[in-house]
Amino acid sequence: MNRLKEKYLNEVVPNLMKKNGYNSKMEVPKIEKIVINMGVGDATSNSKLIDAAVKDLEIITGQKPVVTKAKKSIAGFKVREGQSIGCKVTLRGENMYNFMDKLVSIALPRVRDFRGVSSKAFDGRGNYTLGIKEQLIFSEIEYDNIVKVRGMDIVFVTTALTNEESLDLLSGLGIPFRK
Repeated sequence: MNRLKEKYLNEVVPNLMKKNGYNSKMEVPKIEKIVINMGVGDATSNSKLIDAAVKDLEIITGQKPVVTKAKKSIAGFKVREGQSIGCKVTLRGENMYNFMDKLVSIALPRVRDFRGVSSKAFDGRGNYTLGIKEQLIFSEIEYDNIVKVRGMDIVFVTTALTNEESLDLLSGLGIPFRK
């Protein structure tokens, strides 16, 4: 079993039950999935950039990404409907815990001038979004093989009903929030 899942079951669940007064373990919020999205705006002019982004995301997550396509045409951005504009991966179960463990213990500490992640990026329904400016913070990515430095959005989808419950859950799992 993954050490983060073990920590959730043995430490986080009892702490949240005591703190929030839940009667059952089933009431305790949990992470449903993690969605990682990488937008590739330059793909309008060069379609090879999508392939590079897909390869990077596959190396980071260990799962094959889905290429996202534009829903409608926007002339100002030179985007046509159906054109590839990014890629995303949805992680669940064991892969989700492995990725989160890697993010918290290896990747985030590699960010320059890191003081913690913002605690204001909750959506009101208990989901948390984290933006990363470059994929180089993941140790699997080799600097020499990068076509272009890209950012990504990481969304933690939880079963929590409020932002406070979600904050307690994620900080219990080791996400370093700014004080």
